[in-house]
Amino acid sequence: MSNTQQTSNSTTSHQAAKYVNLNIDKIMSILPHRYPMLLVDKVEEIASYQHIIAYKNITINEQVFLGHFPKEPIYPGVMIIEGMAQAGGILAFVSEWGLDFAASQSKVVYFMTIDKVKFRVPVRPGDTLFYKMQVMKHRSNVWQLEGKAFVGDTLVSEAELKAMVADVRK
Repeated sequence: MSNTQQTSNSTTSHQAAKYVNLNIDKIMSILPHRYPMLLVDKVEEIASYQHIIAYKNITINEQVFLGHFPKEPIYPGVMIIEGMAQAGGILAFVSEWGLDFAASQSKVVYFMTIDKVKFRVPVRPGDTLFYKMQVMKHRSNVWQLEGKAFVGDTLVSEAELKAMVADVRK
């Protein structure tokens, strides 16, 4: 019983596919991250080799709020960027291997550069953080992505990230 759907679209040089509603179980099958560093709760949409829309619910129970800042809790910008990176990793993985989760056991995504980072508005407990990652360039195992994070319609952060998909070291 799955809400995951796939449709084909041939608008890119790759065979494009669209996936919707990847839940936390599917995300955990792709990413090696676990609490407290798993920063994507759900994927709403992936258009392979094009974009991903994912989100993270920010709650006061986040471990980071113990020290950032107890009387004025603000979700750290570095965590927003890490969430973008994880969403970008899901996009790269699903673009290459679809929903073949067994393939994720032998692959890992390493981020190489993070550029043009801007933090515009604080993110607070109770916010839902949306990650929108767009493929700028993809060649072989290297991905260049434009990332934007929103709370509602408000842009809270943006960055350009470059990542490499590699084999897991044994």
